[in-house]
Amino acid sequence: MDRIAWLELPAEARSAVETHTGAVEHARTAETGVMSRLACTLHTAAGTVFVKGTRSDEPASWMYDYETRVTRVAPLAPRVLWEVEAGGWLLTGYEHLVGAHPNLAPDSPDLGPFLDALTTMSESRWPEQVRKKPLCVRWAGFYRADRSPDLEGRTLVHSDVSPLNMLAGEDGVRVLDWALACPGPAWADTGFAVPRFIHAGHTVEEAEVLARSVSAYRAADPSAVTTFAHALCAVWESRDRLDPAPHRAPLIAAARAWAGQRVAATA
Repeated sequence: MDRIAWLELPAEARSAVETHTGAVEHARTAETGVMSRLACTLHTAAGTVFVKGTRSDEPASWMYDYETRVTRVAPLAPRVLWEVEAGGWLLTGYEHLVGAHPNLAPDSPDLGPFLDALTTMSESRWPEQVRKKPLCVRWAGFYRADRSPDLEGRTLVHSDVSPLNMLAGEDGVRVLDWALACPGPAWADTGFAVPRFIHAGHTVEEAEVLARSVSAYRAADPSAVTTFAHALCAVWESRDRLDPAPHRAPLIAAARAWAGQRVAATA
């Protein structure tokens, strides 16, 4: 998505934001993330705030309302400070978090806090007031229909546990960008992390050992995890066919390695 800078917003939208923040002294556009039309850090006399949003007439504008509602109750998420709709834009202000993206490589000191975050995430219930397709429906067609119970659950699943969506600080790992959250199994986010571990340099076996340190994953039915691994691989492959991107290839390779190992483990 083409991203715009703070000063490219209509004056009415900027003025509405400044009723919450005070005068903006300068703004820095985010370099990562692909979904938000506007994503920037605003520096003001009162402090720093992160703002994201999109035009009100964008087809996917509804996602921003969902993301805000989920973020308000999501574990380890930044606080939602305010929401405005002005000048044809929907904008949300979030707590500005400081930290580095966690390193998932073997022997990284970030692995422990990352796994602690996954444990915390596995214990959070989906907010029933927010209606969103559960994982088993989102992935329909990518796994055998009779295996649907494997992917059912009412845990709040982030579903995109890339290190780029996390910040490691003195108080542990915080989790950003809840736009793709959905109901699913308690162990699902740990499942999403397994290919990330492999991509970071772990063997498949080492990645599974890390995942099993999260009790929800350790307690999961192995056949359900196998369904998940194959469905995740199929989803990522389908996404790459529709919208090829070079950065996806290593992750898809990691997902394939995991799915292949799951077949061997359950054969």
